[in-house]
Amino acid sequence: MSRARVGVFGGTFDPIHIGHLAAVEDAANLLTLERVLFVPNSVPPHKLDRTISSTDDRVAMIELSIADNPLFELSLIELERDGPSYTLDTLRDLASQRLDSDLLFLAGYDALRDLHTWHQPDLLLAEFTLVFMDRPSGSSLPWPDLEARFPGIRNRIEILSVPQLEISSEDIRRRVAEARPIRYYVAPEVERYIRAHKLYGSDTVSKEGLHE
Repeated sequence: MSRARVGVFGGTFDPIHIGHLAAVEDAANLLTLERVLFVPNSVPPHKLDRTISSTDDRVAMIELSIADNPLFELSLIELERDGPSYTLDTLRDLASQRLDSDLLFLAGYDALRDLHTWHQPDLLLAEFTLVFMDRPSGSSLPWPDLEARFPGIRNRIEILSVPQLEISSEDIRRRVAEARPIRYYVAPEVERYIRAHKLYGSDTVSKEGLHE
């Protein structure tokens, strides 16, 4: 019996946006994934210095974004575990739950720059397949530094070229706070949710900024 190929895509998702969805959809197609798990972080170790929207709000926006795609699935594994959200712990827990699956961790290409700051990155590289999604035009990275820290890293990871939209959650939060439009940045259902729940200062957003 063949093993299922399952992608794991983690993040704060504050909020989840079209750029996330488009990149992961393309990656799933190229990697022939049977499922992609969207894993919202509980306590992102690298974002302890800023306020993050509530778990309920972030989960609700993910659910609204992926509801019409049978390939995508929400996983609450990090929210059900105490402490910081370490990728290695998450993948080990998922692997123990999905014994018939091969897990592929999906991340943006720029995350490679900070791989040395991750929790036990050498074990992560040794135990799991890490896929870094790059722009079709390619990105510049400090490969000599990466090779010095992780010898042979180019042969230990997969690099995937996928179209990427220049959208960020940070920019969306700023646009909402400044009463600027976010139409086409997030799914319509997410836009309505942000407005209804007054996220990111959206109580000041005009009707031109958020559409019905």
